[in-house]
Amino acid sequence: MLPITQKTKIVNPKRVGQIDDSIFSSDEPAVIKGLVNDWKLVEKGRQSDSSAIEYLKSFYNGRPSVICIGEPSIQGRFFYSADATELNFQTQKMQVDEALDLIEASFAEQSPSSYYIASNLIDTHFPGFRAENDIGIPRPAASSPLEDVRVSIWIGNRTTACCHHDAPDNLACCVVGERQFTLFPPDQIANLYPGPLTPTPGGQPLSMVDFGNPDFTKYPRFAEAIKHGQVAELEAGDALYLPSMWWHQVESQSKFNVLVNYWWSNSARHMGPAKDVLYHAMLSLRGRPEHEKLAWKHVFDYYIFDDAERATEHLPEQARGYLGEIDKEKGRMLRAMLLNFLNR
Repeated sequence: MLPITQKTKIVNPKRVGQIDDSIFSSDEPAVIKGLVNDWKLVEKGRQSDSSAIEYLKSFYNGRPSVICIGEPSIQGRFFYSADATELNFQTQKMQVDEALDLIEASFAEQSPSSYYIASNLIDTHFPGFRAENDIGIPRPAASSPLEDVRVSIWIGNRTTACCHHDAPDNLACCVVGERQFTLFPPDQIANLYPGPLTPTPGGQPLSMVDFGNPDFTKYPRFAEAIKHGQVAELEAGDALYLPSMWWHQVESQSKFNVLVNYWWSNSARHMGPAKDVLYHAMLSLRGRPEHEKLAWKHVFDYYIFDDAERATEHLPEQARGYLGEIDKEKGRMLRAMLLNFLNR
């Protein structure tokens, strides 16, 4: 156990299934107690793991999925290989009901293999499930269509998703079993020692620190990260609001665990992924001389990270071009321009 004493803020919903808008307006995580207590799968899981498994199977449409499988030696910790050039588990395409049978069979094993169905879109594999297990995400009014909400299901035995971050906002609903989240704010990235950008289990680098046995000689700055960390403990029916880019390790603590999460961003649908900018910057900026990089840092602060109005307030509206609001048409034109630059 890490010596983290801060507990994530706990709030109680006004009623089951209702999210207070003020929770999402904060940049701090919050545990919402009992938010999805009325879900049918929560009820089935409280009856027994077998009841929950049979309930999931009743919605499964036979479409194959990718299953993560780890040898007993990894003890549920999905991570990199020893030299960080590969992952320490295998992926296999199989039927979800077959994977559920493997998970159920593992309950009787002393040292079971680790099974994880990660971020499986519910609507593509479990049609009808959301009729009895769903919640609405409050969205602001907007002049352009916003990014869609992605609703995924995570199923497995005792597993650990090592510390990483995700770009969208996240509502993680603990539906069966218990989970512990260890959380760090985005500004702790350097103190968490991110691993390689490829390979990754889900697109994001993992912290190289083993939270179960941290090596402070090899990773001394992790001691500073601990000072800023917090722990969120979820029972079945609870949910965690996790703002964009917060680092989190997720430990599934029961022999059978199901989590449903909602990912979203209140940005326009026609905007591109922010991660694309990072890769482009690696190509175009990172290797430049230090004085050039510093100059470009000022440019990015002015046009991107500071108050957007500061860069346009002295310009006539008709002269603002790409400095004004990026609508769908301007987004299309910017993409075309970037493609043209990259293909030169």
